[in-house]
Amino acid sequence: MMALYGALMAVAWNLLGGYGGQFSFGHALFFGTGAYAQAIAQVHGGIPPWVALPLAVAAAALVGLFFGALSFRYGLKGSYFALVTLAFAEVFRIVSLSVPFTGAGVGLMVPLKAGVANLQFADRAGYVVLALGLLVPGLLVTSWLRHSRFGAWLQAVRDNEDAARAVGVDPFRAKLGAIGLSGALMGAAGAFYVQVFQYLDPGIAYGPHTSVEALVAAIVGGLGTLWGPVLGALVLHLLGELTRNLFGGLPGLNMVIYGTVLILIVMFAPRGLLGVGQSVRCLWAGPRTPLPEPEPRERLHG
Repeated sequence: MMALYGALMAVAWNLLGGYGGQFSFGHALFFGTGAYAQAIAQVHGGIPPWVALPLAVAAAALVGLFFGALSFRYGLKGSYFALVTLAFAEVFRIVSLSVPFTGAGVGLMVPLKAGVANLQFADRAGYVVLALGLLVPGLLVTSWLRHSRFGAWLQAVRDNEDAARAVGVDPFRAKLGAIGLSGALMGAAGAFYVQVFQYLDPGIAYGPHTSVEALVAAIVGGLGTLWGPVLGALVLHLLGELTRNLFGGLPGLNMVIYGTVLILIVMFAPRGLLGVGQSVRCLWAGPRTPLPEPEPRERLHG
């Protein structure tokens, strides 16, 4: 369940960072917005979870569009964009600590009402199905990006923004669409978290650990690929479970693991685990035998 949840966040980050080339250090901004929208709708509005879920996704997408319009309109990219995303996530965390409808520092407790209609299940199998139901649309969107005209525009902007603009691509619109889609999927992950744990506070919603988990899984698996974020999330959660059993669940151990794995991948496998697999497959296949050169008569007569 948690691996699928991590894969959903990694797929969301990959839409913007892998395909759009806009690295974000503050994707918790969208996660927390979706989570709070889901929790507030249920606790204060009495809205059923199935109705609150699309509202949470829409709220996170709108925040993404608003933030993207501000950032991309003024040409922020690279390290400047990454730092601004981190700053916005921190601003939202401080605001949520101060306003009453988020529960301030105490947080919000979602009432426990078991049943499929309330998205709260008797065992983890129901949550696995729910996580899979959220992850599959994210993978379908990623697959669409790989073969659509918008995806080609986005990758052109990622590779060379000036060249893309010269051939008629609007970088602002392409990046804005990417951050809207990425924010929507990240908001869905936040809504899922609320249903599983029934509690939310500003540190959980907008804390840096969520952003780190999303970006590390995408980079470890392979940026700009369909299955790379899923593979990266599975590997990281497997390592986390193994080390938790070995070292008794030391606080912050998962962040140490994420940092170590990220350093190793950046140093020795910059294309991620999928890139390593492709390289091994090419080595195993061996060099291709070139076709024999045709005789002069064959050249003349086809």
